[in-house]
Amino acid sequence: MSELQNSYALPASAAVAVIGAGTMGAGIAQVAALAGHPVQLYDSREGGAAKAISDIRANLDKLANKDKIPSQLAQDACERLSVAGSLQDLHGARLVVEAIVEQLAAKQELFGKLEAIVDAQCILASNTSSISITHIGAPLRHPERLAGMHFFNPVPQMGLVEIIRGLASDTAVVQCLHDTARAWGKVPVVARSTPGFIVNRLARPYYAEALRVLHECGAQPATIDAVMREAGGFRMGPFELMDLIGHDVNFAVTQSVFHAYFNDPRFTPSLIQQELVHAGRLGRKSGYGFYRYGSGAETPQPATEPSFDPPTVPLQLFGTHPLVEVVRARYQGRVEYCPPRADNLLMKAGPARVYLTEGRTATQQSYDYNMPDVVLVDLALDYARATRLGITRADQCRDRAYQVAAGVLQACGFALSPMADVPGMVVMRTVCMLVNEAADAINQGVCSRADADLAMQKGVNYPRGPLAWADAIGIDTVASVLRQLGATYGEDRYRLSPLLQRLQASGRKFHE
Repeated sequence: MSELQNSYALPASAAVAVIGAGTMGAGIAQVAALAGHPVQLYDSREGGAAKAISDIRANLDKLANKDKIPSQLAQDACERLSVAGSLQDLHGARLVVEAIVEQLAAKQELFGKLEAIVDAQCILASNTSSISITHIGAPLRHPERLAGMHFFNPVPQMGLVEIIRGLASDTAVVQCLHDTARAWGKVPVVARSTPGFIVNRLARPYYAEALRVLHECGAQPATIDAVMREAGGFRMGPFELMDLIGHDVNFAVTQSVFHAYFNDPRFTPSLIQQELVHAGRLGRKSGYGFYRYGSGAETPQPATEPSFDPPTVPLQLFGTHPLVEVVRARYQGRVEYCPPRADNLLMKAGPARVYLTEGRTATQQSYDYNMPDVVLVDLALDYARATRLGITRADQCRDRAYQVAAGVLQACGFALSPMADVPGMVVMRTVCMLVNEAADAINQGVCSRADADLAMQKGVNYPRGPLAWADAIGIDTVASVLRQLGATYGEDRYRLSPLLQRLQASGRKFHE
């Protein structure tokens, strides 16, 4: 691949071939054509490529008619698309992107055939979302020209592309694919070929912790989704997102990552999701998952506390935590401001003691502090913008104390979703586990710190990268929550990443 040593993106004149005319392949072909490349589309199904090109042209015409893209750009892109009648027709391609079925043997067979057809300078790329690039390239005579180019669905709309570096992948090939993706208007990140790459690995806790809370009857899906959206700032809650993805697909990815990491408990699949798959309740595509879909289907509402009487007791606020600052600005009653306390108490409202969850149950915290009326609130991305908070209380907490604490928060404009007393509640434990997984990926050389955050924001629309979130709430907080979860469950699932431990010991952040 010497020709690529001093090059970056492929020139727009370079021919691109896409193999596989399904949703992903067609999307890749559309993006490449819009970027100026002549594009050949091949599919083993009779008429498959022709139909895909017809659909692409219709999509481009629709975009032009809505003034989303210039008419001339749409017309030019349409003219650059052509059907390849056979693999042999791809002999002039400078880049071949494979987007066929997710089967190792099929991909190896295809790339083996392509090696005998394309020029020695042609780059081979796989759009695989889960199969090892190293394994795909192992039978090739020149595996150094193969790398991963993992797009996200729908390709024209999703910005992220994961560039996957196999054991044999040439550095120049990886750089060329990275810069070519950027030239196509995408946001590329580079990852070593490991199970799940970046996004499919780092996203596992988003589903796993919500499923764990549901398994422990902590709250119902609609409540968890609402708290994750309205407090956590996520675009979709985990249950509605799993319904959208399809439980067959989501469960298969979790199983794949779990087995690929030799049954690491951090990736343990959920019995609840397995039951849905067995029942054929796959989500939106089957009309029923965690929610029902279709005509007449009712949307479940999140659990929300009724309005409690405005409290008349004095309120003491401690420290400068963001929630304290919001209450300070909004609460109309009598308030006393106090310095922060060693036990991280946020406020006293009459007999109630309100804390941010830190990984223990409220009941355990009440026992440890020898005080009955402990109330916990969940993490929020931005308390000033959050419209809902998760709330729980110790088993020892008296009703009146709880109502006073809840009344204060309601008076400050928060809807409150009550949860059972599960450790770490839902936003906090999820964010801390996302941080931990990202830290392990960095520690194992899978990707850079910047790419970990970028991938999760651009690939799955997280409101903040997990490492940036850790810096915002504090490395000490993340480490403490994970240690408390580990102590509560006694499971290796919540073990701290060595990198997280080092950062805590050194007092440093992920991004400095």
